[in-house]
Amino acid sequence: MPNVDKMYTYLRGYFIGANMTESIKALSFARQQHSSQTRKDGTPYIVHPLSMACYAVALGLRDDNIIATILLHDVPEDCGIPVDCIPANSAIRDAVKHMTITKFDTDVDKIETKCRYFNELLESREALICKALDRYNNLSDAPLSLSADAVAKNIAETELLLLPMLKSAKQVYPDLADVLFIMRTNLEVLVNILKKPYYDEYTKWRCIYQRQTTKNVIKDELKGVTDADLQRLS
Repeated sequence: MPNVDKMYTYLRGYFIGANMTESIKALSFARQQHSSQTRKDGTPYIVHPLSMACYAVALGLRDDNIIATILLHDVPEDCGIPVDCIPANSAIRDAVKHMTITKFDTDVDKIETKCRYFNELLESREALICKALDRYNNLSDAPLSLSADAVAKNIAETELLLLPMLKSAKQVYPDLADVLFIMRTNLEVLVNILKKPYYDEYTKWRCIYQRQTTKNVIKDELKGVTDADLQRLS
């Protein structure tokens, strides 16, 4: 099991040395809020954001807002703390909000909600990098704690929703191109490894997400088209 105290001490020392004030606040707040929580495999919950933050630092990320977002991303959803009550600046709060799945009244079902959620990650550089690290960490541990169907669902989501978003992001955030490439490559390798033992379940979820992404493409192409336009075409 990872040593929480060692990870915490390492990150705190690193943040202080780099004068990353938002990350220092986030580190303490996240540990406090997740203190009594454990993951499905029994490890302390704080191991998840700490591991993500250590990986981000190892990748060379020095962005204070991104690291703080990584540390705080699960606080609203898992600790019941409203985003506006998080001790962070507006960019970090916005990123944490993007990381929190919210169903809209216009969403037909959970699949449509998920597709919209992943598309909107492109609006926040902090949330995008955070999601990539979050998915890599979760997918690495998934076979130990999730059902075969849940693992397969995550594989299909990653392949069809997250990886294309990471590829598009290098045009939007060119300064993050190297990190995006590394994360996309690592996720592709992990997805390809996990597909084989979960192939039947993965195929089912892949078809479900492909149908929804096709619907979304058609919706986008029909934006601005009036009933009169459709009648002329018919």
